[in-house]
Amino acid sequence: MGQNEWEWPISTDFQKHNERVALLRPIPYEMTTPVDDLSLSAHQGKALSVNISSGGMLVLMDKAPAIEQVMKVYVPTPITAAETPTLAEVRWTRKLPFSQNSGAGPYFVGLKFMF
Repeated sequence: MGQNEWEWPISTDFQKHNERVALLRPIPYEMTTPVDDLSLSAHQGKALSVNISSGGMLVLMDKAPAIEQVMKVYVPTPITAAETPTLAEVRWTRKLPFSQNSGAGPYFVGLKFMF
């Protein structure tokens, strides 16, 4: 494990983060299939949400999706039985440096909701 794996940029501009709310829940997701490659099937799984805002959410995943990958995430609502499917775009990923395996996760994944 390289020493710089923990050296993530720290922003001092908290204005864009002031509306985030902690949300620790399993979140079902589906990866969308690129239109030009119909041979790929949609990948489904669960991520662990960390926080959410009106613009996006931070999740923890076992594999890093591609940047700009569009996913359908099932965002929980106040009614626990209901989940709202929402399209989100992967904006960034950061590997947590806990694994001895270089390709293994977990990964923080920043998602931006698509409106």
